[in-house]
Amino acid sequence: MQVCYTINELLSAVDKFKQEGKTIGLLPTMGALHQGHLSLARRAKEENDVLICSVFVNPIQFNNKEDLEKYPRDLESDIRMLEEIGCDVVFAPSAEEVYAEKPTIAYDFGALEQVLEGPCRPGHFNGVATIVHRLFNWSKADRAYFGEKDYQQIAIVKDLVRQYSIPIRIVECPVYRDEDGLATSSRNKRLSEQARKIAPKIHEILAKSKKMSTTLSCSQIKSFVESEFNMRKEFKLEYFEIVDAVTLQPIKQTSVKGAVGCVAVWLDGVRLIDIQKY
Repeated sequence: MQVCYTINELLSAVDKFKQEGKTIGLLPTMGALHQGHLSLARRAKEENDVLICSVFVNPIQFNNKEDLEKYPRDLESDIRMLEEIGCDVVFAPSAEEVYAEKPTIAYDFGALEQVLEGPCRPGHFNGVATIVHRLFNWSKADRAYFGEKDYQQIAIVKDLVRQYSIPIRIVECPVYRDEDGLATSSRNKRLSEQARKIAPKIHEILAKSKKMSTTLSCSQIKSFVESEFNMRKEFKLEYFEIVDAVTLQPIKQTSVKGAVGCVAVWLDGVRLIDIQKY
């Protein structure tokens, strides 16, 4: 496995793969890898000749400086795990390397970025689009892999690909969960032992809402979910919305094909997100 710390090193490796006619799968990450990441990596490895995994905590997608500082980092562990599953290239640049050329594009995703995470995290998706666009260009990947937990991010990335005619296929992968139902996340490492025991309630509440979706309206389901979180003092609900899977705009009936419930909640000072498909 090759570890590249500079863009030129990555470009050189990519050129060699392309000359050999190999297909490339890209897994963009911010490190602190967990089993969810590794499930994506294994799939990318199976579906492509070469797997490139980026490990980069992108500073410009954080609107909260404290959140950036607290974001877990363990590059040695990440490299070890990726090597064990047969990753071909790890791209682990510094911020100075990535942003030697200052961002100049102001991305516009219209209504997609005006809901859910958008109002809560100003500038977040512009930061995501900036780094993802650069990774796509540098890696020349045939496919890129993203987990559905970050559902809005996938919609944004798909729109990025459409707007800029990037020749890459976006592969959506199901939410990977621990045995108790909690969606895997690098942020889970910041939870206290007690909070970690409580966290599976997020998925439990969303799963209950799915069972109600055949008989209740979206507003009734939303009221149920909000009350379930509000009655538990450990949680602070930021939002819960039921949206169209493509447009991400709120809908009135879960019978609409592709309805998705999206939630953001605070627990033990850690912001967690999850989804429920109806």
